[in-house]
Amino acid sequence: GRMSEKKFSKKHEWLIVDGEIATIGITKYATEMLGDIVFVELPEKGKNVEKDGQVGVVESTKAASDIYTPISGEITEGNQSIVDNPSEVNKDPEGGAWFFKMKIKNKSDLDSLMSKADYDKFVTENPN
Repeated sequence: GRMSEKKFSKKHEWLIVDGEIATIGITKYATEMLGDIVFVELPEKGKNVEKDGQVGVVESTKAASDIYTPISGEITEGNQSIVDNPSEVNKDPEGGAWFFKMKIKNKSDLDSLMSKADYDKFVTENPN
């Protein structure tokens, strides 16, 4: 299917929907706040997660940060390449260094997410 537009959450995740599957990662802004990423922990395949639930951890040389899921659903895949090479997240956070994919439970969860323009405005108004 064709890629839909990216959506963004207030917890600095991005999401792209392809049919029933959403791909989720952290934003470039989040990586700039974190600095050099040294460790990534991802949710297990098959795990059911609730919207805004904590699903992983990302650690940088400065801080550790929880990763949340902006929608409910079932984890279908984690990106092993960023577990093996966490620095990839700094290089391509909104592309190849996605965090996990999931089967969407409620499409209505997507309604609470922001467009790129709204997200850019949000981070300008709410630094950190």
